Amino acid sequence: MGTEVSIWLSFLGGLLSFFSPCVLPLIPSYLAFLGGSIQAGPKPDTARFRLVALTVSFILGFGAVFIALSVLFSGTLIFLGGAASFINIIAGIIVIVLGLNGFLEFLPFLNYEKKLRLSKRPRSLVEGFLAGAAFGAGWSPCVGPILTGILLLAGQSGGLLNAVFCLVFYTAGLGLPFLAASVFLDRFFTLTGKLKARLPLLQKLGSALLIVIGVLIISGRYQALSAVFARYGNGL
Repeated sequence: MGTEVSIWLSFLGGLLSFFSPCVLPLIPSYLAFLGGSIQAGPKPDTARFRLVALTVSFILGFGAVFIALSVLFSGTLIFLGGAASFINIIAGIIVIVLGLNGFLEFLPFLNYEKKLRLSKRPRSLVEGFLAGAAFGAGWSPCVGPILTGILLLAGQSGGLLNAVFCLVFYTAGLGLPFLAASVFLDRFFTLTGKLKARLPLLQKLGSALLIVIGVLIISGRYQALSAVFARYGNGL
C-alpha cells in the first residue's frame, strides 16, 4: 500500500507540473511544434490524428527519460542501503528546500533552463519520441523541482519496480493533460485563458506538495501514512 501512496503523490506532482506557470503557457507552442500551426477552430481529421499521434510519441519520449532517471536514482539508493536513514534525512531536506524556494525564490540558479534547440518539426513517431526525450532532458525550472522530489520519493518506495511505477504515474499526470490538449484544442484554449490568473496559486500548491513529501521522508511518517492507507483500504 506504500507504493499506492507514492504513485498517487507522483500523479498529483505530474498534474501540478503541467499546470505550472512555465509549462501550461508553452503548451500551444509545443503543439504547434509537433503539428504545425495551431489555431482554434475545426481541423481536418488527418491533421488532428497526426497531431495526437505525435503528441503520444512526445509523451512517451519524456516519460522514458523520467523512468530512466528513476531507475538510476533508485538503484543508487539500493546500493547505499546501509546508510538509508542518513539518505532519508538528506533527501527530505533537499525536497523541503525545493518546496520553500517555490515560495521564497532564494535559489535563482533553479531558474536556469537547459534548452535543447530543435530546428525542425518531427515528421515521424520516432522523431516525436526523440523530441520528447529532449524535452525531458531539458528540465524546465518548473518541472525540475517537482520531478526531483518525485525521484527522491520513488527512491523511498522500495525497489526498482516501485520507483518505475512512481515515474510512470508522474508521466501520466504530466502527459494526460498534454494529450487532452491535442485532442480538444478549442476547449484547451478556453481553459488556459481562465487558468492564467490562477497559475501562481497552482505553483504554490506544487511547492506545498514538495514540503509535505520532504517532511514525510525525514520524519518517517511516510511509512505511517502508508499504513493508514493500508488499514483504510482493508476496511473498504
